[in-house]
Amino acid sequence: MQFNLEATDGLARAGTITTAHSKIKTPIFMPVGTVGSVKSLDAFDMQEILKAKIILGNTYHLYLRPGSSTIKSLGGLHGFTKFKNSFLTDSGGFQAFSLSDISKPDEDGITFKSHIDGSMHRFTPESVIKTQQDFNSDIMMVLDDLVALPSSNERIKLSVERTTRWAKRALEFHQKSKENGIGVDQNIFAIIQGGDSKEFRKKSANELCEFDFDGFAIGGLSVGEPNEVMYEITEFTTDFMPQNKPRYLMGVGTPEDLVECIKRGIDMFDCVMPTRNARNGTLFTTFGKVNIKSAKHKNDDSPIDSNCTCYTCQRYSKAYLNHLFRAKELTFFRLASLHNLHYYLFLVNEAREAILSGCFEKFYKDFYSKRLD
Repeated sequence: MQFNLEATDGLARAGTITTAHSKIKTPIFMPVGTVGSVKSLDAFDMQEILKAKIILGNTYHLYLRPGSSTIKSLGGLHGFTKFKNSFLTDSGGFQAFSLSDISKPDEDGITFKSHIDGSMHRFTPESVIKTQQDFNSDIMMVLDDLVALPSSNERIKLSVERTTRWAKRALEFHQKSKENGIGVDQNIFAIIQGGDSKEFRKKSANELCEFDFDGFAIGGLSVGEPNEVMYEITEFTTDFMPQNKPRYLMGVGTPEDLVECIKRGIDMFDCVMPTRNARNGTLFTTFGKVNIKSAKHKNDDSPIDSNCTCYTCQRYSKAYLNHLFRAKELTFFRLASLHNLHYYLFLVNEAREAILSGCFEKFYKDFYSKRLD
């Protein structure tokens, strides 16, 4: 993987990540394809309509179903899904956090019960990388120990120390694998933890950035803390991250979160919000959110967003989408998801162009000046 930092404007950055499967212009938003599919969309939608260069797959879910051996035998995630551009796969650490009632971390890894059939499974730093090698994802995430906020200093300290040990083990396993010809074109990112503590964020970043990872993520934010805390910790943490490697803020977020965190030096984002909200009838626009379920849209012949060039806005009215939602027509999921993802991808590209032209502050102010909600 290559990362070329092309321009900065304040802390905001524009660059290009080159993997074995695509060139990714940053800042970038990665649509979430939890089980190898972005919900309601297929590879054609992602490649030809949305022009997405990278999507995220979920290691926990794909490991359980259909299984890494099945995916490997069918050509990895690219052959299995027919999405030809890049994949980033997470490690399963977040699922251990979000499914804490059926999982238990210890010093060596995480034991968890399948939410599908109740069977018991074990993730270790090495096994998670081996699973992702079977997926042949372009970017693999290390197993980390994530804690909810607020949390005690004692638990945050344990999380940081455990995450560093696990990251070192994962990197060593990956490097040995490459020596044996396995995962040669794959890349590995570490995940900085530390909760809402600047002391522990600095400790985690300094320890992990001593190792030769291909990129670094900030994890353990957007898990219940106020937005202002998330922004403050993000900006603080980027000070300790290398300039010459990608910076990924995991699981974030709203359009406002993206703009705020691009301003603070983040290159990569992912979140289920655009597709989940789409399915629930909330559509993102230049002017704020549209509740397409509202009766006021029943006879509205205008598009969702008059400034939008997406597949949906160029063809269909709010009235039609209102009808599809109320009729529980499955087509609504696709059209709404195409719009929301287009908006997110357009937004980060607008931010990129502003950084390249040295006018990010104007973009930032314009973004907020247009919003009505």
